[in-house]
Amino acid sequence: MLALSACGSDNATGTSTGDKASDSNISGSLKGIGASSQKAAIDAWEAGFTSSNSKATVNYSPDGSGAGRKALLAGGAQFAGSDAHLSSDEYEQSKEKCGPEGAIDIPVYISPIAIAYNLPGVDSLNLDGETIAKIFKGDIKKWNDDAIKKQNDGVDLPDTNITVVHRSDDSGTTENFTEYLAKASNGAWDKEADGNWPSDYAGESNKGTSGVVSTTTSTEGAITYADASAVGDLGKVKVKSGEEYVELSPEAAAKTVEVSEKVGGMHANDMSLDINRTPEEAGAYPVVLVSYHIVCSQYDNQETVDLVKAYENYVISEDGQKTAADSAHSAPLTDTLREDAKKAIDAVKVAG
Repeated sequence: MLALSACGSDNATGTSTGDKASDSNISGSLKGIGASSQKAAIDAWEAGFTSSNSKATVNYSPDGSGAGRKALLAGGAQFAGSDAHLSSDEYEQSKEKCGPEGAIDIPVYISPIAIAYNLPGVDSLNLDGETIAKIFKGDIKKWNDDAIKKQNDGVDLPDTNITVVHRSDDSGTTENFTEYLAKASNGAWDKEADGNWPSDYAGESNKGTSGVVSTTTSTEGAITYADASAVGDLGKVKVKSGEEYVELSPEAAAKTVEVSEKVGGMHANDMSLDINRTPEEAGAYPVVLVSYHIVCSQYDNQETVDLVKAYENYVISEDGQKTAADSAHSAPLTDTLREDAKKAIDAVKVAG
């Protein structure tokens, strides 16, 4: 059994030597708000963690990445789930609620973003970044457009109107997707990455991951972007990366993350990543999101510090990552990322 001292020693990890959550003196209620993309993983983490920490509860509301970051910055949640790391301005704001060292971004969930479509009879579809951008801008309006046909020899593409479906809420998935479009479309996408969909681009909108998937599923000819774990039976685009069209998979997403650099300029242990959207490595899928848990570097009391550290250590553990992968088909953190994440969690302390 894991024992915790009142002064919050390094044993406040929620992990046993086998890297699993173990029954402990951890107690209290942990509130998180944020990315809907993490919902399946969060549900699995909550069950795994609380089953071995019976005096603790975790409550997570999947209101969107933007809502999660705002809640953390306002002191309305102990952690935020976000598909986008804090901006430099948000990091400065975090010092008001999280102490002089601010908040810390810790990657916990790696997943490909599916470019998902509803086109009966078309089981496989290849698209490059420029064509994807033109579709989502509304410049390409029909599924049998020449730009699509030339990448899909032998595929019977119908003369069906394309309906673009996008998020209506401030979304980290949108920010990751528009960042990909901005960096991999040869200039076809003329907007900066943003969590809010451009208001001057047409399309159908819905709230949350489940919302855009529902609209796409019920609309023949529709196309959207969503966390791959949630798209069900919709078709999934193979995206051109380097010289090949790459099928999405957790392994292909992890390859992209491996060749991405840290952002820097925030907390000494911050793990914000600048995702490489044009990787040259074979088999790397570039439309990927790294979803974070954003935690304060300081909390007001030891109980909260112990609870946050225990939960987050379970989340990044081999057992926690396997649980998420089994539930949400995400890519487990690499050993290097896990080691860095443990250092970031160890840096959380009591204010004062």
